[in-house]
Amino acid sequence: MTVKFSNVGVIGAGAMGRGIAQIAAQAGSQVLLLDSFEGAAARGREALLAQWRKQLDKGKLDAAQCDALASRVQAVESVQALAACDLVIEAVVEDLEVKRALFRELESVVSPSAILASNTSSLSVTAIATALKQPQRMAGFHFFNPVPLMKVVEVVAGFKTEPEVCRQLADYAGQMGHSAVQAKDTPGFIVNHAGRGYGTEALRIAGEGVADFATIDRILRDQAGFRLGPFELLDLTALDVSHPVMESIYRQYYEEPRFRPSVITAQRLAAGALGRKTGEGFYRYPDGEMQKPAEPPAPKVDTLPPVWVSPRAARRPELLRLVHALGAQLESGAAPSGAALILVAPLGFDVTTVAAVERLDATRTVGIDLMVDDAATRRRVLATNPATRRDMRDAAHALFASDGKAVSVIRDSGGFVTQRVVATIVNIASDMCQQGVCSPADLELAVRLGLGYPQGPLAMGDLYGPTNMLEVLFNLQTVYGDPRYRPSPWLRRRGALGLSLTHLEE
Repeated sequence: MTVKFSNVGVIGAGAMGRGIAQIAAQAGSQVLLLDSFEGAAARGREALLAQWRKQLDKGKLDAAQCDALASRVQAVESVQALAACDLVIEAVVEDLEVKRALFRELESVVSPSAILASNTSSLSVTAIATALKQPQRMAGFHFFNPVPLMKVVEVVAGFKTEPEVCRQLADYAGQMGHSAVQAKDTPGFIVNHAGRGYGTEALRIAGEGVADFATIDRILRDQAGFRLGPFELLDLTALDVSHPVMESIYRQYYEEPRFRPSVITAQRLAAGALGRKTGEGFYRYPDGEMQKPAEPPAPKVDTLPPVWVSPRAARRPELLRLVHALGAQLESGAAPSGAALILVAPLGFDVTTVAAVERLDATRTVGIDLMVDDAATRRRVLATNPATRRDMRDAAHALFASDGKAVSVIRDSGGFVTQRVVATIVNIASDMCQQGVCSPADLELAVRLGLGYPQGPLAMGDLYGPTNMLEVLFNLQTVYGDPRYRPSPWLRRRGALGLSLTHLEE
């Protein structure tokens, strides 16, 4: 197969630029690598050669292949050296004026038929293209770090970008071994926009004192199946990268409440506690190893009280079977006895509200999160209210840990950790579909490949139930009176019609 672009210029020899240069060369293009810092392009090329030599040592390349790849990358020292390129990709600092100046200079050097692309992650492609006399030939071409391993690239059409430009970039992405997703020129494009729900809602939960960072991470890993907890992820990406993205998207969306950043990350950024690379973030990293606080053991309880389950509990039949299987005595009366542990399982509501509305004894009431099928999760999550007695909290903890499954006990809040985070992720994704930021299929693909979620956000909504998502969001709105939980019209329509979120309109 003939490579789509035979001569490719890459401007910026940092991690992103080197990664793009690597996969372009591996696709068969001749690559010219340029950087504004003296000697940086040559060092970038040497880093690429070292990478290929490692693959040679591991038997993933033979000597001829390694030599061929090395011959395809050349370090150059000026923009003028890129005159023969039919594609130029910039991967320089995220500064609008720097990028505009660069593209203005490029346009005066390259052929009128050459395509110009920006690897910007947070700036408007339309705004960058205003520097050009031919803005129709420029598009966003946003890769993720590390480029060779992150197999998705966002192709972003600016206001005046010709569709053929995006088609050619998408085809070339495929030749580089990546999956291209098409996005409108909106703040955060697809991945950074869809990713707002995970970290920002977890930060709100931590900021409310519901649970500590390690407990929130454990819940979202073990109960919902995320590969990394939100605070582990923030430590990995580093706050000097992630917090400015939070602020940028929030501002570009004119302070949309769903994207509101947190003072927690702002303070840690100011203190230099950026994450793994500084040895301290939400966790400490002595000798480069993450240091986590030990999980509290389940309490020992001599005698368990009888258990009464609210008739309004989510998944009540399942909860009754679980309590019985764990060996507790179940009460079947219309009201609990004076000695019973009272279990509620709300969606979106806090335990306090449920106890008040159902006229239950709050001192004996404990909540359990059953939005997730118990058989499908490695962790159970309980919530107390401010009046819950210690003996009742300990009894509930001991009961639900008695079969060896991990249990986390959190403080009362609107919704449980997984409910709040998942509903926020699904709601933001639904709003992206409402806005037409991208197709639902591209949204699912981009999030799976770019964020590593266990499912795409729409499939996640289907897994837990669109009506459950709506119930959580409506109840969170009631508890908090906050527009950040306002359900997307796209989600409301599908929930009302009983449609799956991954169902495509004709």
